[in-house]
Amino acid sequence: MPDETLHLPLIHDVLAREKDAPGALLPILHAIQDGCGYVPDLAVAEIAHALNLSQAEVRGVISFYHDFRTTPPARHTLRLCRAESCQSMGAERLAAQLREQLALDDHGTSADGRISLRPVYCLGACACSPALELDGRLHARLTAERLRELVSGCVEDDPC
Repeated sequence: MPDETLHLPLIHDVLAREKDAPGALLPILHAIQDGCGYVPDLAVAEIAHALNLSQAEVRGVISFYHDFRTTPPARHTLRLCRAESCQSMGAERLAAQLREQLALDDHGTSADGRISLRPVYCLGACACSPALELDGRLHARLTAERLRELVSGCVEDDPC
């Protein structure tokens, strides 16, 4: 586990800048995650104190929104679209292939921290279904073979 105290300067900068703004909690959480890659546990107490909230309230918001992470992100994040258009073009078969190839459940992260699997419900590429986002890069009209290649590249640490 990384030394979370390394993130304290960033957390304090964000809190100093944002704490007095109306509805500050979400912008603070986003800024901390953008800077740290996740919301470190020690940030919860700092945020709660700065905003006069309980730690439970802060943790409740973090757990409610699926985009917030409380652990460092995997090296690679794979987001397979599971919305209607992609479903109709075989996304569920691709999801099953991913679960088997990676030995992960949806929302899982490999034990070595190399890859995370995240289902999403629209990447805005409906005309090019099925679609996948890998490390922020869209891959459209995905086939089982191309998916296997993409995942193998990540698992073997080749650039994706």
